[in-house]
Amino acid sequence: MGITVESPSRRGLLKTGAALTLSFALPLATTRAALAQAASAPASNTFAPNAWLRITPDGKVTVVCGSAEMGQGVLTAIPMMVAEELDADWALVSVEQAPASAAYNNPMFGMQATGGSTTVRAHWTPVRQAGAAARQMLVAAAAQQWGVDAASLRTERGQVIGPNGRQLGYGALVEAAAKQAVPEKPVLKDRKDFRIMGKPTRRLDSAAKINGTAKFGIDAHVEGMLVAVMARAPIAGAKPKAFDEGKAKANKGVRKVIAIPSGVAVLADGYWAAKQGRDALGIEWDLGAHADLSTDKVSATLDEALQNPSAIARETGNVKDGSANSARSLTAQYDVPYLAHACMEPLNCLAWVRGDEVTIWAGTQSQGPAQGILSQVAQVTPAKVKVNTLLLGGGFGRRFAPDFTIDATLLSKLSGSPVKLVYTREDDMAAGYYRPTSRVRFEAGLDDKGQPLMLRAEVASPSIMAASGFMKIPDNGVDAMAVEGLADHPYEIPHQRVAYGRAEPGPQVWFWRSVGHSQNAFFIESFIDELAHAAKADPLKYRLALLEKHPRARGVLLLAAEKAGWSRPLPKGRHRGIAVAESFGTWVAEVAEVSVGKDGAIKVHRVTAAVDCGQTVNPQTIARQIEGAVVYGLSAALYGRITFKDGKVEQSNFHDYPVLRLNEMPKVDVHIVQSSEAPGGIGEPGTPPIAPAVANAIFAATGKRLRQLPFDGEALKRA
Repeated sequence: MGITVESPSRRGLLKTGAALTLSFALPLATTRAALAQAASAPASNTFAPNAWLRITPDGKVTVVCGSAEMGQGVLTAIPMMVAEELDADWALVSVEQAPASAAYNNPMFGMQATGGSTTVRAHWTPVRQAGAAARQMLVAAAAQQWGVDAASLRTERGQVIGPNGRQLGYGALVEAAAKQAVPEKPVLKDRKDFRIMGKPTRRLDSAAKINGTAKFGIDAHVEGMLVAVMARAPIAGAKPKAFDEGKAKANKGVRKVIAIPSGVAVLADGYWAAKQGRDALGIEWDLGAHADLSTDKVSATLDEALQNPSAIARETGNVKDGSANSARSLTAQYDVPYLAHACMEPLNCLAWVRGDEVTIWAGTQSQGPAQGILSQVAQVTPAKVKVNTLLLGGGFGRRFAPDFTIDATLLSKLSGSPVKLVYTREDDMAAGYYRPTSRVRFEAGLDDKGQPLMLRAEVASPSIMAASGFMKIPDNGVDAMAVEGLADHPYEIPHQRVAYGRAEPGPQVWFWRSVGHSQNAFFIESFIDELAHAAKADPLKYRLALLEKHPRARGVLLLAAEKAGWSRPLPKGRHRGIAVAESFGTWVAEVAEVSVGKDGAIKVHRVTAAVDCGQTVNPQTIARQIEGAVVYGLSAALYGRITFKDGKVEQSNFHDYPVLRLNEMPKVDVHIVQSSEAPGGIGEPGTPPIAPAVANAIFAATGKRLRQLPFDGEALKRA
């Protein structure tokens, strides 16, 4: 969608801000010129051959990370990859956050952004090449200084070592190395020679987070800033009818009240004054077309979309023939609700518009898009937008959205002051940007041995691609994110048809940890379990028989089952369920050990996970990401639900949108497959299998099949 930049009037700014909630302006792809520019003008005694690293005469190596750190470990993974190829002394390696620059574009996105579990797999080659190129230049400098053939030299822990045992530290070579030509195609190490990658490594950002010196977005501060709290539109399209500016300003410390397209902001000397002023606005909303939005209406919209889901996502064989040749059929319907991201750190952004320059401080997943978007909000050139990326207290896709950076920038422009916009928990819970609701209807045809001949799946869901503003639904009408993990499931079934029906009840939808895989793994892995039960087969063996062409899927299933003791009896009252899913290039199988009390209380005691994410960087991070993904997925499976009544969200905070608590946390065992495959992602793939593994364990415990999230005692009564 194109945007027309109007004259810098208040009305023009408001129009631009409104348009930008729907459209991203993306930067150009990475070029050698951009890389050179990012690495230009280093200190005269610093070796900086590219944008990714600097070496100083004391031998210290600084690695620059272009991805945002939200707990997934990129501030350690990127340095490990660079340091490995550089042969650096890890004790002398530090990391800093990159500025917003095309030099740090994510190669898989073509823009500087963090999401889709892409950081390691997207940068696997380029950042290693950056380290390898620097090492080659250091070796060439030492060879020149010693008057020997470079091929006779080797490197180890920040030293160039000659055949006679003499050594030169990297720090002593920085000036000479800077004069060497940058290699076009530096040679990368063989994985058997890795000394840093693949080893459990303490994270570089841990100490600062423990001692409190780490800076998150919420910590940003500049002298003279105002703090803004907004009364946000409760549903997309809502507009304020009336509000009492006087009552807001009657609160001590309140300086300004400004209406912008997304709501009404109160600007004050501090957060509490701003919140008190916002709460005093007494705002009345015109809810527009969605005034009657309710959860029942959402359900009706999904049903309507399932009447004729004509966008075909997968078609193999002929489902009519498969159905005709089947000995029996099985049908089922599965549902998941809208979900909030519920990041622990509330959304926030500090923006300062000064003349033709914009500076923001924020925990954002999309630095590159922010430059283009905010340049249009403030009506400056993208080069004049500086993005200071601070640590994210949880991202999960929510901080890829531009709303909080747009509004902070717009408020700074209109007020003439630096403005720190802070969402309350209630603001964020009701601000839109939800994981889509989704419904699927399955039909399977089985032969006389219970093996599937035919599978039909019809999916109804809102479109993330349409909502994102920077993607387009393809001509076939299939939103890839609505069907991922389902349309491309691995099971060998001769006749299959997966169709998509777009449903748009009204709420804004957005990327949520593992995106479409989060619900579709629950759908397909639960239904495969139903088929196994219908065939009177062991759920593990049933899956394995359908996965002959997928050795990585079989591998993680067998490993998880072995480590969980699948064939061994459990203590009385405990039961197991299993599920497997591929997402973002990684296979994960999980076995959940569950008990169900007489009162219907569900307790997950243990989760055993097997992970094949290809070649690994930091096994410690992999284990922690799987553990975190289990927490996130279990919270959704047991509690997560956003509902609507009279056009508004009913949930507001953790009292009515609970997340897993410490006493509910299962023991999680993580087992990593040693693999030579290309690296996959790890931030998200642990989430999809947990809900179906728990659902399948609940069935084993109770004989009741739960086909709707979240699971609770009431769901068991209804089943």
